[in-house]
Amino acid sequence: MSATEKMGRTAGGAEGPPLHLAVDLRSDTVTRPTAAMRRAMAEAEVGDDVYGEDPTVNRLQVRAAEIFGREAALFVPSGSMGNLLAIRGWAPAGTEIVCEARAHTNQYELASMSALAGCFPRTVLATDGILSWELVESLIRPKNYLFSQTGLVWLENTHNMAGGTVHPQASADEICDNVHSLGLPIHLDGARIFNAAVAIGKSVAELSRKFDSVMFCLSKGLGAPVGSMLLGSREFIAKAHVTRKMLGGAMRQAGVVAAAGLIALEESPELLRRDHENARFLAEGLSRIRGVSVDPKKVVTNIVIFDVTGTGKTAAEISGALARKKILANPTEKFLIRMVTHCDVDRAGCEQALQVVDEVVTH
Repeated sequence: MSATEKMGRTAGGAEGPPLHLAVDLRSDTVTRPTAAMRRAMAEAEVGDDVYGEDPTVNRLQVRAAEIFGREAALFVPSGSMGNLLAIRGWAPAGTEIVCEARAHTNQYELASMSALAGCFPRTVLATDGILSWELVESLIRPKNYLFSQTGLVWLENTHNMAGGTVHPQASADEICDNVHSLGLPIHLDGARIFNAAVAIGKSVAELSRKFDSVMFCLSKGLGAPVGSMLLGSREFIAKAHVTRKMLGGAMRQAGVVAAAGLIALEESPELLRRDHENARFLAEGLSRIRGVSVDPKKVVTNIVIFDVTGTGKTAAEISGALARKKILANPTEKFLIRMVTHCDVDRAGCEQALQVVDEVVTH
């Protein structure tokens, strides 16, 4: 079996098709760099970033800060590291991180807030993943020695495991204002913030302006092969720069990958609308398949999570059967499956996915 064929195995162990032959809807992290990105990577001017001498990395950091209206930005290998740096930067060990129960930092970052930052989550399940000030306020600890104290408040926009939902701007602003009135910091996990911006017609700077720090990914919908950005004040980013080195995230001639990030930052946001349209197309088609439940009106970005309880099969069983027919999608709970559209899946791929889902669940 070739290395590519081995990569086609699903999380459950079922052997799938070679990835280049499949419609891969597992995540927008599977995107491949464009021809323009590959050219930029091959031609990138580089230096030693540990010494601050990689000109391409420096350009990427300056440009990201400009787009978000921030003083400074830091290029990091992953969104998980960017989020961890924010926790380390704001929340003392022994304090709590207030977040929605399905937040990426709570579910998919290997308890790094506890293991590496000495903090732990204080969560609430919110409808569609959207926190309100009332919900946040109920989680903030009173200031006395009987309780561990609140160290940081956390929002995610778009909210991955709530189906790519977009946080209403008025609600986010209200939460930020009230959190700040209590003297607490607030971080935005904006891994897919550009999807949110396209969905509601606001700039990423507008969506994130009241947060103390922001992380966004270059390697999801924007299509770069690797990397994320952490943004904030000069003081905050200087501290994060040191902690990045401590955690093993220092990079040398990183301009090779930063060059792709620059292309992604400038060229990819305008393409996200097509991904959203394809996700809605998927949701509408899925809603017409017997035994599948999803509300297409709630699909506003590039993530579709659908319930297969009515099929009499589990999500793992269905996703395994899909993989054998060259459609890749991930189960997220016993009866929930997630599909994520991105630049490497066109409308024909979505149509093929719908046809195969119908075959798998009705036969």
